[in-house]
Amino acid sequence: MMNKVLAFFALLLISNLSQAQNNILNAKSFDQIGEKTLEQVINDNDKPLPYGFVGDRDILWERNVWEKIDLDEKVNFPLYYPVDTNFVGSDRRSLFHLILKAASEGKVKLYADSYGNAARKFEDLGSSLKRVDTSDVGIQRFNETGSVPAEFITTTTINANMVSQYRIRGVWYFDSRQSELKYRLIAIAPVTPDVNFLDDPQGVELFWVFYPDLRETLHEAKVFNPKNSARPLTFDHLLNSRYFNATIYKIDNVQGDREIENYIAENSMMQLLESERLKEMIRNFELDMWNY
Repeated sequence: MMNKVLAFFALLLISNLSQAQNNILNAKSFDQIGEKTLEQVINDNDKPLPYGFVGDRDILWERNVWEKIDLDEKVNFPLYYPVDTNFVGSDRRSLFHLILKAASEGKVKLYADSYGNAARKFEDLGSSLKRVDTSDVGIQRFNETGSVPAEFITTTTINANMVSQYRIRGVWYFDSRQSELKYRLIAIAPVTPDVNFLDDPQGVELFWVFYPDLRETLHEAKVFNPKNSARPLTFDHLLNSRYFNATIYKIDNVQGDREIENYIAENSMMQLLESERLKEMIRNFELDMWNY
């Protein structure tokens, strides 16, 4: 594990990724900031690193795991910010902006659950993303005049600053060919308050996206690197490297993949301890492989 952490920071500091703001030192105007030179275009690798093929016979052991990424935790801030795009350059966007843009442009398919059982259309999300309210005074004016002035209409829209967490589904598996425990991200879902019940702390899953469909979009977007602005990391690298903190809330099981809170109810501490137990169970599998 320590070797993986060191390798990640090495990649963070010395990788030949595109600069955060290309051509910023040679630009003659603001419009030229972000433009790549011909050499940069030729040298850039604009495709995410493809996953290697893993045959079913090579998988000695696997477990499906569902986790919550709490955006209140500092280590997860790169997935949350920036929430206000008016004060940053066009090259910086939050993960929610990227996923929502890809969904609205039809670049990814949306699903109602992490299994991909029911497909959803972006047009059907209107009631989940926006709510229009008319005040009592506005209703009274409508009854009197047949129209409602704009000042009596309030529009509430789900924005990036309302995202409380991401839920992810992934697979931990032991590759018998390479004798290594590996992880593959399968699906991701943004969690926001219900637009009709903004005070509800639980939140709802807006939709699920099959992660491999998102990889090209996330590869093109850069995550702010607090150690070196000239060497940003892509969202795809960040997520595949698991450079975030997450808590297991479900693991595949015989009881219909029930969640931890279904068998440990109303006890947050015991739920957290159960999550850690499951995490250790997965982590110890690889260690136990080499015990004689």
